[in-house]
Amino acid sequence: MRAMTVTPGKADSARVGAVGEPPAGDGAVLVEGLFTGICGTDIELVSGAFGSGRPGSDHLVIGHESLGRVLEAPEGSGFNAGDLVAGVVRRPDPEPCPACARGEWDFCRNGLYTERGIKEMDGYGAERWRVDPYFAVPVPSELGHLGVLVEPASILTKAWEQVDQVGARSWFGPKHVLVTGAGPIGLLAALIATQRGYDVHVLDRVVDGPKPELVRALGGTYLTDLDDLTVVPDVVIEATGAGRVVFDCAKLLGWAGVMCLTGIAPGPASIDVQLDALVRQLVVRNAALVGSVNAAKRHYADAVDVLVAADRCWLERLITRTVPLSDWPSALVREPDDIKVVVDLRG
Repeated sequence: MRAMTVTPGKADSARVGAVGEPPAGDGAVLVEGLFTGICGTDIELVSGAFGSGRPGSDHLVIGHESLGRVLEAPEGSGFNAGDLVAGVVRRPDPEPCPACARGEWDFCRNGLYTERGIKEMDGYGAERWRVDPYFAVPVPSELGHLGVLVEPASILTKAWEQVDQVGARSWFGPKHVLVTGAGPIGLLAALIATQRGYDVHVLDRVVDGPKPELVRALGGTYLTDLDDLTVVPDVVIEATGAGRVVFDCAKLLGWAGVMCLTGIAPGPASIDVQLDALVRQLVVRNAALVGSVNAAKRHYADAVDVLVAADRCWLERLITRTVPLSDWPSALVREPDDIKVVVDLRG
């Protein structure tokens, strides 16, 4: 069986690897892999920056953004042959910690969680994979191949949940939203914001191509310079991880505003900032910065709802390139107009 493999900790080890059939211990539902999306996490795994395989294995099957078709499922599992499914990424730690015991494994307190395609578990980037029914998310047939967007969308449904929960400490009626970064995460954040009826502004460095067009198609305002922002944002969804962008946007937050950090920069960087002044402003305005990573099961279901409600043609434009499994390393090389690149696991 073919799979997308890397050697954990070794740079430039991406290859089409020959692996065994998925072990029964991965779950009772056998799935034909259809598509997996490529994101910054995969690029870091290939760089050798982090990642770990199954105990005793010298390789890791990557691919955590998944879409597959059920081949076999036990009676009573809730799935039948032919169903489309996406797999949840994170698994609770075995102890478990108080958060994992409550299904909030995205808030694991001791770091003993595992993650498909990232940490001590093979991922979904294979011709076949198994998954426990509890960690399988039904994908409506009407979404088709766009179901590969469920996992990245779950990151944003969680982020917006965090914004709502922080905002609920007082009266909260956001109107203006700033999204930084017009990659897949930023655009999905903007999609949810427009579905909620907010006034949306998206900041990115790219001046033309599909990114500004996609923002304008949502009815949002596309910016390449933060100085052009004409509103005070009640909410900022930060998807770049760039320290300077985070700092500059945090200064703009309105009274009781909330900034949710969803991006991580690829490497360490230092910037000179007037941190005391920023802290004073955040305190005086009751503003809040909160980090958010991964997602719990409910966020996947919410993501399905978001995608089903979206304009299908708009979603189609998010996927700018599809490469076959036989040439999957080429998906790691960004082309000028790339937004979301996916791998066809049947090719």
